[in-house]
Amino acid sequence: MSHPQTPAETLVEAKKGLGLPRIVVICGSTRFMAEMAEADARETEAGRIVVKPGVDMKSSHARRSEPAGAAALKARLDELHRAKIRLSDEVLVVGGYIGDSTRAEIAYARSLGKPVRFTHPEVDPDA
Repeated sequence: MSHPQTPAETLVEAKKGLGLPRIVVICGSTRFMAEMAEADARETEAGRIVVKPGVDMKSSHARRSEPAGAAALKARLDELHRAKIRLSDEVLVVGGYIGDSTRAEIAYARSLGKPVRFTHPEVDPDA
């Protein structure tokens, strides 16, 4: 007797049915935005779909100048990035530093059974 598919299983099957290439989500501190762009290029050239952070909260911008608004935006962006992790087939952690947010993203990805690669394997918190 077959069981109903979970939403995650349905997503995997839908991506296969659509013939989508692997989807890689880039994680890491936004201090590494230039390195993320380079990793994006490498992954894209290798035939993968890439999703990555779209807002650098470390750089100043008028939309992020008010502290309460910036905190609310950070919370929304964190939730959006977790959705990108759920959508992905694997995670690529960029940079030679792992902060609390990235550490949480790695733990979340691993809790979902997503493979996690590192541009700097020595920073893997579980190595």
